[in-house]
Amino acid sequence: MAKISMIVNGNPVNANVDPRTLLVQFLRENLRLTGTHVGCDTSQCGACVVHLDGKAVKSCTTLAVMADGHEVKTIEGLAADGAPLHPMQEAFREHHGLQCGFCTPGMIMTAVDLVHRKGHELTDEVIREELEGNLCRCTGYQNIVASIAAGAKAMAKSDLA
Repeated sequence: MAKISMIVNGNPVNANVDPRTLLVQFLRENLRLTGTHVGCDTSQCGACVVHLDGKAVKSCTTLAVMADGHEVKTIEGLAADGAPLHPMQEAFREHHGLQCGFCTPGMIMTAVDLVHRKGHELTDEVIREELEGNLCRCTGYQNIVASIAAGAKAMAKSDLA
């Protein structure tokens, strides 16, 4: 067993885990943060994207021990409990950027990282290119792209950006 300590959604977490435990397993099974989804286990679909020290990572191919001493943010941590949705979450709701919702947490976490890296004025081409590692099996992506563009602009005006 390996002893790990990290900050998850602003809260300190300490645990003993098998060194082979994936971050997605740790989040879902140990911490019951089930918004991070497992879609493929091969780093292809992006449903498991979380932020590790502010950068988007696929938690299905990241070991929990790799997050030791770091900060992890999941979809549950984007907006504080009882607070309004994060601007990107609100944009997905407002612009119908989801259907079944399975890919949505990973899409939103990827989108927030994209805005932090590329800014608030994103072209459809840039958004589509950056979503290359996130798959949606329900939509034609147009509403997802529109949601991200709107969310990026809304993040410019928000404290939650």
